[in-house]
Amino acid sequence: MPLLHLGGYVRKLIFTLLFVSFVSMTFAQSADGGGLSGSSAYSYSGTMNEQDQLKIFVYIWGQVRKPGMYIVPDDTDLLTVLSLAGGPTENAKLKTIRIVRQDITKNKEIVWTDLKTFIEDENEKVDIPTLKPGDTIIVSGTSFYAFARVADFLSKVAITLGVYTTIKNLTK
Repeated sequence: MPLLHLGGYVRKLIFTLLFVSFVSMTFAQSADGGGLSGSSAYSYSGTMNEQDQLKIFVYIWGQVRKPGMYIVPDDTDLLTVLSLAGGPTENAKLKTIRIVRQDITKNKEIVWTDLKTFIEDENEKVDIPTLKPGDTIIVSGTSFYAFARVADFLSKVAITLGVYTTIKNLTK
C-alpha cells in the first residue's frame, strides 16, 4: 500500500517514529559512556613549518566564563586554556586551581596551581603546568560565592514559605 494512501494520522505516526529513531541514533552514546576511550589521546592536525602538529583534549570546569572541552596543541599550558575559556569569573578562587590527571592505569594525580600568586607577585616563581591529554582543570569558587549560593537558596525557601502561609491564611 503506498504511503500516500494511508490516513493522515498513520503518516504522522510513521514520520514521528522515523524521526525519533533518527534522532536517537544520531545522539546515542557508546556503551562506555560516550568517552574517548579506544581512540588516541592525540589528534593530528597536519604540519606547520615542517613540524607535525598534535592536538589534545582538555576539560575545564567551574568558575570560568566558558567551561567545556577544548582541543589545544599538545604543548599548551594552564593559562592558555584558562584564556580560551574566557578567563575566570569574579567568583573564581585562583589560589587553588586543580588539574586532575589520569594515566593509562587509571591512577589519578592532582596538580595544584596558585595563579593568584603568579598574577600578584612578580618576584615569586610559580610553575605554570603544561597540560597533558585528558586533563581536567577545576576552578573552584570562593567561600563568598558558596555563602551567596546558600543565602540565595534560603531566601527562595523563605519566599516559598511566605507565599504558602499567605495562601493558607486567605483560605481560612
